[in-house]
Amino acid sequence: MTPVRRRRRPVPAGFALALTLALTLGAGAVAGPAQAAGYRYWSFWERQGTTWTYATQGPATAHPSDGDVQGFRFAVSADSKDAAVPRSSPTFAEVCAGTPAEPGRKRVALALDFGTPQDAPGGETPPAARTACARVPENATTADALAAVAKPLRYNSAALLCAIAGYPRTGCGEQVSWRQASHDPAPKTSDGGPSVGLLAGGAAVLAVAAAAVLRSRRRNRN
Repeated sequence: MTPVRRRRRPVPAGFALALTLALTLGAGAVAGPAQAAGYRYWSFWERQGTTWTYATQGPATAHPSDGDVQGFRFAVSADSKDAAVPRSSPTFAEVCAGTPAEPGRKRVALALDFGTPQDAPGGETPPAARTACARVPENATTADALAAVAKPLRYNSAALLCAIAGYPRTGCGEQVSWRQASHDPAPKTSDGGPSVGLLAGGAAVLAVAAAAVLRSRRRNRN
């Protein structure tokens, strides 16, 4: 008696496509956020009306006028176009209200933003943001104003500002691994796993695949 060989039914095209999509979604869910090169440093800002503008020169060569507002922000940024601005927007009147004018001297309002824990060097915690009114000689630079109210300052051999008020203790403009997600938050996840949206999408694709298999079996029976 010749054994009867059961014919294998071909896998439905819809199922193959759906399975491929499901696997693709799964791979995307497991993959971590994209990383790029960034630099951890203090950026220097000038207040123009109601807007922070990235300074075009360093604090050692900038000569603010009486009544100016300037800011510093510590963060990890890819470049100056991406640099994080100070998170407070104080006015000169708010910062220097208790510092009277003196002949031959000028007052400069400074906003110091020490950044977030995500941008801090390992083992360090950023101090709380604060403001200060520096009263300095008329020919003083921004660096002079900063030294008057936020010592100790630290510079490297290239005169790059490395630390304000002793923060951070080490490092100076070093290149670090920078996640885009730290500036543009990704969808919320649970315990570091894939987002709910990705899981739901994968489940929907698998449901389509199952339906394709059922339809194929019904056609073969008929």
